[in-house]
Amino acid sequence: MTRVHILMYHRVGQFPGRVKAHGALYCHLPRFKAQMTMFRLLGYTVISLDDAAAGLRGDKPLPARPLVLTFDDAYVDFLDNAAPVLKAHGYPATVYAVSGLVGATSSWDAGVGPEPAPLMNAAQLREIQAMGFTVGSHSVSHPRLAQADDARIRAELTGSKQALEDLLGARVDHFCYPYGSHDLRAVEAAAEAGYVTGTTCVRAAATPSDDLLALPRKAVARGDDVFGVAWKLLAKNIAKHPQIRRA
Repeated sequence: MTRVHILMYHRVGQFPGRVKAHGALYCHLPRFKAQMTMFRLLGYTVISLDDAAAGLRGDKPLPARPLVLTFDDAYVDFLDNAAPVLKAHGYPATVYAVSGLVGATSSWDAGVGPEPAPLMNAAQLREIQAMGFTVGSHSVSHPRLAQADDARIRAELTGSKQALEDLLGARVDHFCYPYGSHDLRAVEAAAEAGYVTGTTCVRAAATPSDDLLALPRKAVARGDDVFGVAWKLLAKNIAKHPQIRRA
């Protein structure tokens, strides 16, 4: 059976102490380095999200163990910490930016989660794009789309795509639903906006039967060592609940 594993990261950096909550937002840099080495040792081929989409459509062959790396929110520490490791391995990756908060902080966390962290500015997003990484959209303001009205959903998806394309001077084909919050309206809005893929927080491997605009991912958390990530790749392949698919 054709499966594409899509991993979800957020922050990568020096987090040696205990993280009190929201562990899925952190990956300690030494563990990140070990995970990147492990993928090749276990026979996984890290491919771009574009190649994954083409493979899932049946437009091009996929390697035996395809793996996609995604990074939500476009934190500055992606550029500082993750990018050098990825480049050393020759791995592509997709970074999802919140268009209305470029150069600001993850203010949606204020009062409800971890301390807001710096997000990449326009020059830094262009820098990672020049390094060969893909910049995707993570909405305008990071809302829970399934709780928004139709007009807000369309504005968040269309507005972020246009803003990032203007900033980058290139197409933005990939979208990530903030918090994983999505419903059929959001998926249809992603199609109307012209995105090629949309990624969620549903834990499973992606298959050709999935809607390309509602692809599942597997979160890598602060507590995951190489064995934990390897187990997620091997075992966490079927969603617990039916996934959204357009007719």
